[in-house]
Amino acid sequence: MKLIILNDYDQASEWAAKYIRNKIILFKPGPDKYLTLGLPTGSTPLGCYKKLIEYYKNGEISFQYVKTFNMDEYVGLPRDHPESYHSFMWNNFFKHIDIKAENTHILDGNAADLQAECDSFEEKITAAGGIELFVGGIGPDGHIAFNEPGSSLVSRTRVKTLAKDTIMANARFFDGDLSKVPTMALTVGVGTVMDAKEVMILITGAHKAFALYKAIEEGVNHMWTVSAFQQHQQTVFVCDEDATLELRVKTVKYFKGMMYVHNKLVETPSSEQMKN
Repeated sequence: MKLIILNDYDQASEWAAKYIRNKIILFKPGPDKYLTLGLPTGSTPLGCYKKLIEYYKNGEISFQYVKTFNMDEYVGLPRDHPESYHSFMWNNFFKHIDIKAENTHILDGNAADLQAECDSFEEKITAAGGIELFVGGIGPDGHIAFNEPGSSLVSRTRVKTLAKDTIMANARFFDGDLSKVPTMALTVGVGTVMDAKEVMILITGAHKAFALYKAIEEGVNHMWTVSAFQQHQQTVFVCDEDATLELRVKTVKYFKGMMYVHNKLVETPSSEQMKN
């Protein structure tokens, strides 16, 4: 496990975006070799998406041979609703890059058979060869995607009832009206994300500090589903200073002492690396 500690949100977003950029460059995707990414929604990844758009416009990367699978979607919210995750991804990311619509996969919260939709999503991930890098964010209660506290740590894509804390947190996107916030969602499972070859979790802000503490300093616990990634072979937590406020000083110093190594992961690949 790696814990990347940056000064603020903007630096954390840039580090994460450079990590994804390098993943695309070094993977060398092409018509017979697609790179598959898992992607989140919410306010945390917005800075990362803005930097990726910048790298695309600068000609550093292309998404032509990238496939994406999103973590979740509300149940019953029209696809073109401004707060649907379909709208979120297209407005904030997809329409600004060269990804093909058929290569983007977002769960359909209006499907006639919701469980069949979830099963089909898992099958599409398998057919794509699995996910190379799953990027995620967390809630203040440590939930990953919509895997609320108490979720199975081996769960697969399914229908999930949202916790009251999640509904209250998301009310800000619905004019502060709790009655407008969907109470159910389709979500990838913890096990679905664990199957990815790499996982990168973005955690920023003091309100996520206790969740980060639970994620890395205490044991694996289904009440804090993000803690499951302690057991993943390739997990990178990317956070800002505010998110470390509940960590032991010793923990913070240890991981900051590793930054000279970890920052090499986001250096622009050399021509030699690109040849290999």
